[in-house]
Amino acid sequence: MPGSEIVNPVDYKAVKKVSIDSRKIEKGCLFIAIKGEKFDGHDFVKDVIKKGASAVVIERKKYSKFEDLNVPLILVDDTTKAYGYLAYLWRNKLKTRIISLTGSAGKTTAKDMIATLLSEKFTVNKTLGNNNNHIGVPLTIFNTTKDHDVLVLEHGTNHFGEVAYTAEIAQPDYALITNIGNSHLEFLKDKKGVLREKISLFETTVKGKGTIFINNDDELLSRFNGYKRKITFGIRKGSDVKGKILEYTDDGKPVIELRYKKEKIKTEFNLYGEQSFKNLLAASSVAFKLGLKKKEILKGMQKLSSPDKRLNVNRYSNFILIDDTYNANPDSMKSSLELLSRIKIFKNKIAILGDMFELGETSLKHHKNLAAVIKRNKIGQVYVIGKMMKFLNTGLKKSGIECKHFPDRESLSGFISTKDFSDSVILVKGSRGMQMEYFVQKIKERIL
Repeated sequence: MPGSEIVNPVDYKAVKKVSIDSRKIEKGCLFIAIKGEKFDGHDFVKDVIKKGASAVVIERKKYSKFEDLNVPLILVDDTTKAYGYLAYLWRNKLKTRIISLTGSAGKTTAKDMIATLLSEKFTVNKTLGNNNNHIGVPLTIFNTTKDHDVLVLEHGTNHFGEVAYTAEIAQPDYALITNIGNSHLEFLKDKKGVLREKISLFETTVKGKGTIFINNDDELLSRFNGYKRKITFGIRKGSDVKGKILEYTDDGKPVIELRYKKEKIKTEFNLYGEQSFKNLLAASSVAFKLGLKKKEILKGMQKLSSPDKRLNVNRYSNFILIDDTYNANPDSMKSSLELLSRIKIFKNKIAILGDMFELGETSLKHHKNLAAVIKRNKIGQVYVIGKMMKFLNTGLKKSGIECKHFPDRESLSGFISTKDFSDSVILVKGSRGMQMEYFVQKIKERIL
């Protein structure tokens, strides 16, 4: 590693595994002591040596605490960067093709869809959970072996420079940006800032002579059509992979069509929401490019499911519950409200909404703007919680829509426990910090 220094080099042996988790140390493992939000890996150095770690990477400034240890110690200025650099080295030993993706909405769903479709033809590894940051991306790369044909790697961000950093580690063969929306505006400021942060994934991939997948329907991304190695996808004419929703079933599922060169797929899609279709369109473009045939894509589509708390549509005897509580931003909120309106099986449309976070100075505007979306989609009942949702409630007061703002979780929970939800479609959605899944559980308890 550049700038590193090794103490006790005579005892150094080739390592079998790299780990930052002291609980998972095996004999012959290299442990990297990273300082996280809750724990500092340096506090566990002596423990991992007892467990059989053959070498440890520590920060140079902390060496005085470990001078008495008789194992190879690798001293670096920043153990987090050292971890990333080692992941970069491992990535370059792999023949695995890496498909990296990011975006304002849908990247986790699109990642899972790509992995599921490609599994019909290849041995695939993918990002698990929320491991999409400066620690999670290296972790996923280290969990990839020479047996994997493909790695589908998710890149997250909420500050400038994070995607560029993880993209340099991953060196993608293919890159996809799902969309550019109003997400993480607290630090990225506006859509142009979001674009500037996300587009670094394309720039790194192009520099490495990889192929990029361009969302032709996204106004900001469609401007990057000048790259030579590219595949465009979208509803717009002229897209390499073209898709459209032909109609919706009464329970809100889309009947879709996909086209690529001479291939044509027409089927009812088993996932809900326009955003799910857009994610499928993105995933299909990757599948087509990597050589999957119609039969393989259709087989893979049958195995697709929505990730937990992301547009999970559950039908009960006399109502439908849409659990979309994983997170929320203005674009995903709009899509979910449109889905709520689209399901025709039950008459009443009810939205239970919590605040959208990380919108910075634009937060008030985006919460107020939801009123127009709700009116346009004829949502009859809206119940909200959170400091910012109070402004949405005010904006709906004179609309004829039944609406109410709840000052705390207890009052909303009490309302849910007595509310008649029969003949209704109910959407529950809000940002992660609002923990709106609690109210989903309260609704489910009514039928247990």
